[in-house]
Amino acid sequence: MKTVRQLYEEMSTQKAADGENPKGFDQAQLDCLLDPGFEAGDRLYEPSGDVQASKDVLPVLKVLSEEPGEVFAIIAPAITGQFEGVADPGKIRSSLKAIGFKGMVEAAAFADILTLKEALEFDHKIHDDKDFMLSSCCCPMWISMVRRECPELFDKMPASVSPMIAAGRVVKHMHPGATTVFIGPCMAKKKEAKEVDIDDAVDYVLTFSELQEIFELAEIHPADMDGDEKEHSSRSGRIYAFAGGVSEAVQATLGQLNREGDVAIRAKKADGALECKKLLAEIKSGEATANFYEGMGCKGGCVGGPKKLVDSAAGKEAALAYGEHAAYATPLDNPFILEMLHRMGYETIRDFIEKSDFLTRDFGVSKAAILQP
Repeated sequence: MKTVRQLYEEMSTQKAADGENPKGFDQAQLDCLLDPGFEAGDRLYEPSGDVQASKDVLPVLKVLSEEPGEVFAIIAPAITGQFEGVADPGKIRSSLKAIGFKGMVEAAAFADILTLKEALEFDHKIHDDKDFMLSSCCCPMWISMVRRECPELFDKMPASVSPMIAAGRVVKHMHPGATTVFIGPCMAKKKEAKEVDIDDAVDYVLTFSELQEIFELAEIHPADMDGDEKEHSSRSGRIYAFAGGVSEAVQATLGQLNREGDVAIRAKKADGALECKKLLAEIKSGEATANFYEGMGCKGGCVGGPKKLVDSAAGKEAALAYGEHAAYATPLDNPFILEMLHRMGYETIRDFIEKSDFLTRDFGVSKAAILQP
């Protein structure tokens, strides 16, 4: 049995021997939202073979090995079914505990919050058949494409952060001193976490394949772990994992609101980078006739991300099943979300619309930073 500290030191030695510099990773201190409900594990199983790891695995193992400190994982909704066919995130939570994480937070819970925010934005801003909005949730590739191809459309996009950033910011607010690690199938999330207007939320980003690397080094098999299940997210948040899920979630939530307006949502999704580019051209030319547009850069949505561990069809099936397993249909049904908003100081829906700073970003700042040489 080796501690995480011992494993980190072995990996550092290996990296130095390979001519790589394992240092230089900023360890920003954040906060966390949830009572983790368990004590962090402090040991890994004996790894077999040569100790090697990708450049992003090493700094995460380093922070896991350091005392004192709390490290929280934020998992993408697409995680179900990715690791040894495990459909229960509770087993993933137990596996993360075994490698030293203090707790695990589902990004799907924050997708719930952002679903409510986008539904309210739609109701507040869409007044006739000429009005429309673009979803800003989820996909950094979609945001980058809008920025590059049609920056004028940012006026039609709520300045909302992604569920990953919302989770990190709430974690930062609730439990000072914790470090956050996002885990998902997306490479673009690594860049998103460093964008200047939102770099306050997530310390490290690991892909599913990088987490699998850690599990293999630690000889941890999620399928064999006991489940530590918590019911934090609704079906709406869980189906963000696949293309069309955001639109479906917003539409379902909109149907539960006491609405100001009466314009029905007409959603259209773009599935994959080529469809995203085509859809933006249609919107720009006036050919598109929907009033809510969702773009996913990867075919199939997040379940089709480049670092997925199963094919996108199997990933979608697992995400759908997990969604159907949810105790709540939408964020408005989810008492966990409503209690979280209360603890964050939002007493009314008007407060939530006007003062939800932790859910907002400045696309202009991000754009300016990207254009700098």
